[in-house]
Amino acid sequence: MTFDYPSAWIIKDPAGEVPSGGGVFVAVANADGKQMATLRTNMATATECTRKYPYSILDSVPLPALAQAGSTPRFTFESRLDAAATDPMKRNVLAYGITSAPVPTGPAACPIFHFFTWPPSSATFGGAYNPFDATGATKPAADTPELYMQTQEYKDIKRMIVSLRPASS
Repeated sequence: MTFDYPSAWIIKDPAGEVPSGGGVFVAVANADGKQMATLRTNMATATECTRKYPYSILDSVPLPALAQAGSTPRFTFESRLDAAATDPMKRNVLAYGITSAPVPTGPAACPIFHFFTWPPSSATFGGAYNPFDATGATKPAADTPELYMQTQEYKDIKRMIVSLRPASS
């Protein structure tokens, strides 16, 4: 697989970690060292939805270059609200990434599951938005996801993730 990213960003192998059964694991950080996303391939996934949360889908784009067995994954930026959480960082979880999961319907959804089908099993490419993270800035990031989507950082992240495609042989 290959993807495009801003020239000032850094790709690194986090401590030599490799998913079980092989594959690739890389982290992408901006010039200030703030982690923007991670890519892992050959992931074993199993999920069980034991609790649903109010959700929002803030952005969604299909990714036909990654289609497998009739399923087209999509880039999504979404949130889950846990009204019972007292920690503000855990109350409203915001994440972006590629998913093959069905689009939620109704007022509540399972936890965010950003995995997509990719041989031999699945992969993940995405990250979390944390409005409290001030890495490389003099103040925290945009305080709402809608404002964050207007930032250059979000635009660069989205451009990078939606550029993921099979590497030419």
